[in-house]
Amino acid sequence: MKEFHDADAASTNPKNIGELKTALVNRLIYSIGKDPIDTHERDWFFALAHVVRDQITLRWMESMRQYYLSDAKRVYYLSMEFLIGRTLDNALLNTGGYEAFRLALEDMGMNLDEIGGEEEEAALGNGGLGRLAACFLDSLASLRMPGFGYGIRYDYGIFSQRIEDGWQVEHPDNWLRYGNPWEFARPEVLYRVQFYGRLVETQDTDGQRRYQWLDTQDVMAMAYDLPIPGYGEGTVNNLRLWAAKATRDFELRYFNEGNYIKAVEQKTSSENLSKVLYPDDTTQMGRELRLKQEYFFVSASLQDILVHFGTEHRDLAELPDEVAIQLNDTHPAIAIAELMRILLDQHGLAWDQAFGITVRIFAYTNHTLLPEALETWPVRLFERLLPRHLQIIYDINQKFLDEVGRRFPGDGDLIRRVSLIDEDGGKRVRMSHLAIVGSHKVNGVAKLHSELMQSTIFRDFARLFPDRFINITNGVTPRRWLHQANPGLAGLITEALGDSAWVSDLERLRGLVPLAGDAEFRSRFRTAKFDNKARLAGLLKQRLGLALDPASLFDVQIKRIHEYKRQLLNLLHVVTRYNRIKDQPTAAWIPRTVILGGKAAPGYRMAKLVIKLANDIARVMDRDPALQGRLKLVFVPDYNVSRAMELIPAVDLSEQISTAGTEASGTSNMKMTMNGALTIGTLDGANIEIAEQVGRDNLFIFGLTAGELAELRRRGYQPWDYYHANSELRRALDMIASGYFSPEEPDRFKPLVDSLLMGGDQWAVLADYADYVAAQEAVDRLYGDGEAWARQAVLNVAGSGWFSSDRSIREYAGSIWNIQPQA
Repeated sequence: MKEFHDADAASTNPKNIGELKTALVNRLIYSIGKDPIDTHERDWFFALAHVVRDQITLRWMESMRQYYLSDAKRVYYLSMEFLIGRTLDNALLNTGGYEAFRLALEDMGMNLDEIGGEEEEAALGNGGLGRLAACFLDSLASLRMPGFGYGIRYDYGIFSQRIEDGWQVEHPDNWLRYGNPWEFARPEVLYRVQFYGRLVETQDTDGQRRYQWLDTQDVMAMAYDLPIPGYGEGTVNNLRLWAAKATRDFELRYFNEGNYIKAVEQKTSSENLSKVLYPDDTTQMGRELRLKQEYFFVSASLQDILVHFGTEHRDLAELPDEVAIQLNDTHPAIAIAELMRILLDQHGLAWDQAFGITVRIFAYTNHTLLPEALETWPVRLFERLLPRHLQIIYDINQKFLDEVGRRFPGDGDLIRRVSLIDEDGGKRVRMSHLAIVGSHKVNGVAKLHSELMQSTIFRDFARLFPDRFINITNGVTPRRWLHQANPGLAGLITEALGDSAWVSDLERLRGLVPLAGDAEFRSRFRTAKFDNKARLAGLLKQRLGLALDPASLFDVQIKRIHEYKRQLLNLLHVVTRYNRIKDQPTAAWIPRTVILGGKAAPGYRMAKLVIKLANDIARVMDRDPALQGRLKLVFVPDYNVSRAMELIPAVDLSEQISTAGTEASGTSNMKMTMNGALTIGTLDGANIEIAEQVGRDNLFIFGLTAGELAELRRRGYQPWDYYHANSELRRALDMIASGYFSPEEPDRFKPLVDSLLMGGDQWAVLADYADYVAAQEAVDRLYGDGEAWARQAVLNVAGSGWFSSDRSIREYAGSIWNIQPQA
């Protein structure tokens, strides 16, 4: 990596390099306990991480002290996921130490990139929601805002994905097996979290009903802190993660009974709470464990927030002036009922005062338009696991519905639709409804998403609370996704713009617009892209034994495998292209490498079948000499942050092809645009805003809009009509259904084809197929003119400044949290 900010220049003199070398050896000996003559690269990574952590820690303490002295209002970001990836390079580049450490290690005969490769990726998330949370933490620190993250310290990530005979196979992701050098264990920060038990009603001296929650099964939440350094010489914020620990009460009771085995079983059962990210919720046990996880981290976080508040303030009425809490989706929404419980039962506040405080503190970010993806929990489970919280939710609901009834008398359907309790098919608690009623702001994450949210799934609430709903389009941090991931392009941008100020002010990329017409700049831009593609090809050759042509068009779709994201539409185009090449072998085909990556949920059979189909198509094509290197399909296993940082700088064509009206925002689309890829996509999520920022002529837009799709469905969508009307579509589907790609099991992929033809094609794959193929033909034509492609790619980079997470955080700070940057 060549690009580093100005602070690095002062640290690369021989004296500083010598001091770093001494620090590294000392850490190796005294912290890692290794002799320098007998070490593994992993030992040097841990020594290096401890030296870097030492430097960050001083700034961390200064930041915390500054917040305390200024009595700054703080925002707490509650999320079940924080997909932070590797920390070393990000910390070095953000703090300006990259070049100095590179030189120090080089003097010692080592390579910084190889040492950094020893770091295990923090497996604290799954997809876009967790990566967004990580980007937001980076931006909060970089903008010097008092912002803190709260989550769970999972012992194992969601899973490590391996491809065995073309199938996804899940393996434990034991990311902590060597320890985590970045964290600080806080055994003194322990909070009791209660489950099950019974309620006893009492009356206080004012005659108010109060409740005691007794005979509970308790778990202790222990804190682990990870410092989050901002860019430059300023703020370091904190991410606090909770690990489950058994209570001494459990252990001593069984020990006193002489039942050692039972004591150990209870300890293990208690600590399972933080073992695995998102346990499989297809079973009763899995669902219960997941709800327990949600309450576990929420309860510990709120207790911690109130302890910090109490050290500086005594009047709980001031709480909303000092504390803002953002709910990242509905997973932490139980926090609303938990804060009410604390205010009512522990502090004796009256209901109206407690609820007024709660609503002013909380805000909710919605991440999905799919009704089936909105989290609900069976009332029976809630009643058994969290009896007091269910009671509070019922009380919130009753008061809310009474008010709705006063405003709209006689509208029973409205009451049924907005109730926090879904009465259809067994009572369930609607967590999104709780989040809306208990928050003062509800935001979508892209312009279209926010509009559809208010006109579809939450239209009744938008009518009830018209001032509560706003839009804040997602963003990604340019520090990791351009400055760190793509040093070649980052260096070129810095040279072209005259300095690296764009790293913290991404709108400065607009200065590249005139350079799109500069032949020399385009040439250097194309060289940077080719170098990234060659590097990726080398990595995939080394790991998977694949031979990729860097001169071919790299066509990439990397995201969670889900039917609405339509990886199947991508594969239908691959099969169509395969057939065309075989039918016209002498035509001048643009060589193309199609790359897919992403994980399917373990219980999601159709998504796993899509992965198998991709691998089976790739196997057949690899054996067909007729292709002669003109088409290759690759599935990259175990897609994560590190893989994304390798892939995204190499992308020519960004596949963003979800069914219009289903993708809330997307962030891979932003990252690829920022790195000079052109988008092929529907008018869905943030694609619309990307088109506005970079110019619609610089994307390949296809497919039905959300409105057109709604009209098609209203008239009656008939997938068979598309099948019969399009011979290429029919041929591709028939090949998949008949076993052309799975001769050993001809019916293997029949469920996929049946879902389209017999199951109603829920995601309009067939309706958009012809337009998608036509858009891919336009891609070929433009890519054939390298200069024209490069010009549009430069304009994509130049227009990507809006999609910095710094802009998103400024909007949250001003529109929702009311927090300010600290000096």
